[in-house]
Amino acid sequence: MAWAAPFYRNKSVLITGASSGIGRELARQLGDAGAQLTLAARRKDRLQSLAEKMAAAGRYRPVIAECDVTRDGDLERAVAAAVGSFGKLDMVFANAGFGIVAPLKKLVLADYRRQFETNVFGVLRTIYAALPELEKSRGNLAIVGSVSGWVATPGASPYSMSKFALRALANAITPELRSSGIKVTLISPGFVDSDIRRVDNHGTLHPNAKDPISSRIVVPTPTAVREILAAVARGERERIVTGHGKVLVVVERFAPWILRSLTSRMSGIRTKDDTRKWE
Repeated sequence: MAWAAPFYRNKSVLITGASSGIGRELARQLGDAGAQLTLAARRKDRLQSLAEKMAAAGRYRPVIAECDVTRDGDLERAVAAAVGSFGKLDMVFANAGFGIVAPLKKLVLADYRRQFETNVFGVLRTIYAALPELEKSRGNLAIVGSVSGWVATPGASPYSMSKFALRALANAITPELRSSGIKVTLISPGFVDSDIRRVDNHGTLHPNAKDPISSRIVVPTPTAVREILAAVARGERERIVTGHGKVLVVVERFAPWILRSLTSRMSGIRTKDDTRKWE
């Protein structure tokens, strides 16, 4: 991160989903780099706590924007708060999201709609709200997708569908926005230490729930975020984050039958339906 810090210094940056996980760590590392931050999330108390810690450490005090990406108008207010405080908006991390995970027969259409409302339309709301300011600054747009946008697994169809949609969106708008000077980077993480696997299918956090993924393959959040920030600073079109994520994407691209064979044998999926013991 040291070599990339000058790129972020004095940049006005908006982060959605900044109250936990990747979003919170983005705020911490960008604050260390001297960025001017606007932090957006539903949990205002968490944002305030983070802002106080950053200010006490001598960083720029972040602007706090209570924001639900599924509500019209919230993102426009967050962008206005950033511009009102810093006079510009140079960069956006469209990071807010969660995962609905359950077998098809335990889901209904409303579950898929709820997944897309946050993970896809929430990203679109973020882009539309920020686009006029990013055009002025010829800035950066980072969309946080997932390796699940490359590799779909049984029991996770809503989440995988939403992340496939984000990859299609990023691929389509990258050349469209290039003429405006906006650089788009799609971030596709594998398993990163965050709260996403402790959030149930209705978006409720269970902080004491055990992570169903083995700690041996879960990448520490600071490590993943350093890689994310390096990719955005370089203007990369996409960055697959985590070693296992890179392996899965390579297999999917060049030997997809291997993954088809493996997933056809999958059983005992740790889903997020009402049968899971969260505590």
